[in-house]
Amino acid sequence: MTLKTIKVFPFAKFQAILFGLLGLVCSVFYSFGGLVIDALVSLGLLYSETMSTPGLSKLSLLALGALVGMPALFTTAGFLTGILEAILFNLWVKYLGEIKIDFLKSRNTKPLI
Repeated sequence: MTLKTIKVFPFAKFQAILFGLLGLVCSVFYSFGGLVIDALVSLGLLYSETMSTPGLSKLSLLALGALVGMPALFTTAGFLTGILEAILFNLWVKYLGEIKIDFLKSRNTKPLI
């Protein structure tokens, strides 16, 4: 099988979905980590000077904004990156030739059920 071209917008949508999911995972870790650190500072188990946070406050709500903001930013970046990658690939293939991809077929062709 040879890969001669990539359709730009379907590939960009695919990249946007992948980056959006990555952004969702990162935002959950960021928000949960911020909540834990702020709670520990508020309980006095950590010092606010070393953690650079006053503890639980109105600013802690900004970390919850990351649950929406980070996936949105990652999705936008993924879409733009997908457009750029597809265009560069299509130009590259035009000048350097197509890419050959070999997929191995399974020796066991019997149905599982």
